[in-house]
Amino acid sequence: MLSYILIGLSLSLFGLAGLQFFYLNYLERIDRSRKAHLREMEHQRKYLEQRLAEAESRIAEQDRILEDYVEQEEAWAEVIEER
Repeated sequence: MLSYILIGLSLSLFGLAGLQFFYLNYLERIDRSRKAHLREMEHQRKYLEQRLAEAESRIAEQDRILEDYVEQEEAWAEVIEER
């Protein structure tokens, strides 16, 4: 009778160890997928930072052009007023 109890207990412990093994493998797979997703997000962040820098430089250039245009308009307005 004691041997049946010990066999049942050992099979239960074996099942528990197997369950822990598969759960650990599942957690490792989830961790790898999260790391891959994080790498992809970092890559996308770098790309978006580059696009933002390009857009800001383009806006700064357009602002400079607009300021030059406004200065030219003011100069012409002064010339017209003098005549």
